[in-house]
Amino acid sequence: MTTPYQQQYQAPVPPQGPPQMPPQGPPQMPPQAAPHQPVPSGPPSQPYAGVGPYTSPIPVRQTHLGNALASEWTKIKSVRSTIWTLGVMVALVAGIGLLVSASTSDSDYETVPTTLPGFFGTLLGQLCIVTLGVLVVTSEYGTGMIRTTLTASPQRSRVLTAKALVFFTLSFTTTTIALVLVALASTGMHGGAGVQEPTSDQFLGATVGAGLYVSLLGLLSLAVGSMLRHSAGAITTMLGVVLLPAILPAFLMMSDSLRDLGEKMQEYSSPQSLAALFRLDESLNSGWPQLWALAGVTAGAMIAAYVLLEKRDV
Repeated sequence: MTTPYQQQYQAPVPPQGPPQMPPQGPPQMPPQAAPHQPVPSGPPSQPYAGVGPYTSPIPVRQTHLGNALASEWTKIKSVRSTIWTLGVMVALVAGIGLLVSASTSDSDYETVPTTLPGFFGTLLGQLCIVTLGVLVVTSEYGTGMIRTTLTASPQRSRVLTAKALVFFTLSFTTTTIALVLVALASTGMHGGAGVQEPTSDQFLGATVGAGLYVSLLGLLSLAVGSMLRHSAGAITTMLGVVLLPAILPAFLMMSDSLRDLGEKMQEYSSPQSLAALFRLDESLNSGWPQLWALAGVTAGAMIAAYVLLEKRDV
């Protein structure tokens, strides 16, 4: 029960009614995105729809063997091992040859041609070419650069062909020039009565023939290096190929049953083949059969290198 005083100061209560909603206008649609325009496909030289023509500043052309040859020539002349190995080879062939020629007299060339001094330096110089042939391939496997090479030139046979051509041309040219220098110098130092002047066949065998033989040994080393992909293993294998046929026949010929095998192995050994090319003894043949035999062995090794390079991963 309220008193008149409480009724006078009681706050009025507003009438209760339904809640009022804020005024609503017409529904607004969200802004529509611009329609997607597909980008036309095609070479960069074709003009796009709505865009001006574009031409790439980089020429796009198909690669060929000439590009691989230029690449391999740049690599082989840029590494120090090439300069040092070829330099040592020229020093051995020319240095030892000129030293032998200066140390001998005219009477020493009554039965042998004056081109003989080049033989002694070539016996040691061939080991330099063998080592370089291995390193041309295995150095890229050792550093991992072979992955970059095969990525830039996916045709692996082209890469191996370029390596073989560049190396063979370089080794043959360098070796032959050194042998020609020794042959001309020795012929000029010794002359007169009783001195056997070299015939055209003898001069050709002591220069071009010996250069071909040493270069084929280097190409065989390149094929072995491509198959083994390890520098030390390939060099050791090639040293066995060069030296073993010259050492083993001495033990084989102790047995009568193995004498023929020992004589044939000795005939086709590296020292005997070079001696035949230089006409060291009249009983020896011209040396060209040994050269063709080495060419056949090298061709077989290169075919095996091509097959393994295509089948194996790097």
